[in-house]
Amino acid sequence: MRELLRLVGNLLWLIFGGLAMALAWWLAGLLMVLTIIGIPWARSAFVIGRFTLWPFGYRVVERRELFGRDDFGSGLLGLLGNLIWFVLAGLWLAIGHLLSALACFITLIGIPFGLQHLKLAQLSLFPIGKTIIPIDAL
Repeated sequence: MRELLRLVGNLLWLIFGGLAMALAWWLAGLLMVLTIIGIPWARSAFVIGRFTLWPFGYRVVERRELFGRDDFGSGLLGLLGNLIWFVLAGLWLAIGHLLSALACFITLIGIPFGLQHLKLAQLSLFPIGKTIIPIDAL
């Protein structure tokens, strides 16, 4: 039953901005790949784009929380990477998610999807140091 609800939620999500914003994430990733230097950010953009396309059943966690230790993305280099990401793509993706959230909030059925867009807007600002896991993993 839970899987059926997730499937229905994900299918409705596609209509309420999920597909458009997933494409935006993948476009950001593609642009990062073209610069060569941006390949590490591109991988994150592709992963988060997949999460944006099909979010129900998954969640975002800090890698520090998941692994119990700092790593490359959760220290000073992660902070620097997040600042670069924020300027190049994060702010623009966050604006897209905020606009999608506002459009969803207009309708009663769209409110839960608007809340999901707000979560993704927050993630889009500083994604480095986070990972996506199945909701049942922890």
